[in-house]
Order: sequence, then C-alpha cells, then structure tokens
Amino acid sequence: MKKLFFALFVLLSFIDLKAQQYEVKVVTSIESIVPNGLGRSRLISANEVKDYREYTSSQTEDDNSRNKSKRSNIRVKDFDETKLLNFYNLGGIRFQNIAANDAVIESKINTMLGEGWDLAFVSSAVESDSGQGDGQGIFITRYIFKRLKQE
Repeated sequence: MKKLFFALFVLLSFIDLKAQQYEVKVVTSIESIVPNGLGRSRLISANEVKDYREYTSSQTEDDNSRNKSKRSNIRVKDFDETKLLNFYNLGGIRFQNIAANDAVIESKINTMLGEGWDLAFVSSAVESDSGQGDGQGIFITRYIFKRLKQE
C-alpha cells in the first residue's frame, strides 16, 4: 500500500496541475499580383499587443449601443515590415521572385521556430484580377504561431 501511495505521489509531482497558457503570434505575407511590378509585397508582424475587447460592442435588438473607441486607436504603429518581391514584372510572372519570397518567408519561420514558436495554422486567400481594366490583386497568407507563455 505504501508503494502505491509513493507511486501516485511521484506521478502527480510530474503533472502540471495548472492549465497551460499559450501566446499567439500572427505573421502575414502580402504578395502583390498587380501586373508590371507596380504593387507592394511585404511580410508583416505586429510588435504591439491589442485587447480586442476595447474595440468590441455587443449588438442586440433592444440596444444599439456602440463601442465609442476611435478606429484610429486600433492602428498598430509598432510592427516589423520585411520587403518581398512582387509576383509580376513587365515580362509577366517572375518565378525567381516567388522563390526569393519563399526563402525570406522560410527564414522568418525558421527564426520563430528557433525562438520556441510552433507553427499552428496557415490560412491563405487571394483577391485576384477580376478582368479587363482591374489590374489589382493580392495573395495574402497568415501564419499563426503559438508557444507556451513565458513567465
């Protein structure tokens, strides 16, 4: 019986009884698909922390109250901006530019992995050229990282 209690005590001493808390970091790549190399492509990551609750209001049928905080307060002015190359130039699609962007993005991901972040999710979207006269578009990818909160 003593051995059972001892084994249970040893087992419980290895279990972290408090819930593990994570922090999340989002890195966004925006790659221009504007023809002729006229667009801007960047890798963006915010250095500021924002609390979404400061900019959130609850809407009900009986109450039309709005959050009175200004939209300008949401803006983040402390962020990292890494230049990327555009997908197009005067000659059309530049595969070298795509490979160069991949190398830069890989470098960012490898650096974050080295800092203890885990790549949890990747989400992509495209707003592409909608036809004659548009000439606009972006390819956006969000890389969502997580790691145990450092105390």
